[in-house]
Amino acid sequence: MNAILLVGHGSRDPEGNQELLEFAKTVASKSPDTLVETCFLELTGPTIAEGVAACAARGASRVVIVPIILFAAGHAKIDIPMAIDRAKAKYPEIEFVYGRPIGVHEKIIEILQSRLAEAQPVAAAAGMGRGPAITAEATDQDTAVLVLGRGSSDPDANSDFFKMTRMLWEKLPYTWVESSFIGVTQPSYPEGLERCLRLGAKKIIVLPYFLFTGVLIKKINDMTLEFAEAHPEVQVEIGGYFGFHPRLVELVLERVQEGLHGRVFANCDNCQYRLAAQEHHHHHHDHDHGHDHHHDHHHDHDHGHDHHHHDHDHAHDHHHDHHDHGPTHIDTGKKVNGL
Repeated sequence: MNAILLVGHGSRDPEGNQELLEFAKTVASKSPDTLVETCFLELTGPTIAEGVAACAARGASRVVIVPIILFAAGHAKIDIPMAIDRAKAKYPEIEFVYGRPIGVHEKIIEILQSRLAEAQPVAAAAGMGRGPAITAEATDQDTAVLVLGRGSSDPDANSDFFKMTRMLWEKLPYTWVESSFIGVTQPSYPEGLERCLRLGAKKIIVLPYFLFTGVLIKKINDMTLEFAEAHPEVQVEIGGYFGFHPRLVELVLERVQEGLHGRVFANCDNCQYRLAAQEHHHHHHDHDHGHDHHHDHHHDHDHGHDHHHHDHDHAHDHHHDHHDHGPTHIDTGKKVNGL
């Protein structure tokens, strides 16, 4: 009997935890022949150990553990494999398969595009604050999309976030797509907003890169409203988090199928370097569990971040050749407000 154990992060906001449980019900409805249980890493229950126990009690002979986590940082690299080690010791008769987190995937780009199309104006941006009223609708050339992630102390996870932002940019007609974080690392959300202003954006669309609601989503809404009130001359819109988007359900089911029938790429479970990192982790535990997780070994171990180290030139005509993501501006013939 196969079982799926979905592992969410957990939130201090009960509403966010409930959304994950509802999402799990949707996944279960698409997997009628498989047991589905849900657990959380922290802040709420059931725990991973309790989730595994529930699968065992229902007669599971194989458990596919899928992190409902955006990127592989400390939780996916250390905490969940540690929990799996304990489960293996307690239930030697059960096979445990560790699936990939959400990670870098084209379906996430589709979700972002969908949420971008549904973005709504922030009420205060319509002229309720100080400053000149907006007189004309901004064009695509005047528009910046600011993608806002949670932030991590793991450089690997942060770089994957930037990669997804870049992949989104390739699909959009807007002049700028910028990246920022609500915590832990830079650029911060206020810094991201300020950068959009300095680039000359007359319209800023904020796009939260979050799975479900929670304390941070509500904080983002408040900060966006405050910014819009302070800058009534700028059109400010905000999109929704991922939520129950059908592409997210498809992607989680894809991760499940990798565990049940295919090759799982992101798996630290058998990596000798994880044990050393785990030992270090016990002494430096924080909420982000950041560590430089360098795998300089040669067995078949892709690690699941879709990292492709290619030296290649894109032969296609790339219409975003005026993007300025670095400290030095390259003059391509387009003036970007002096930057």
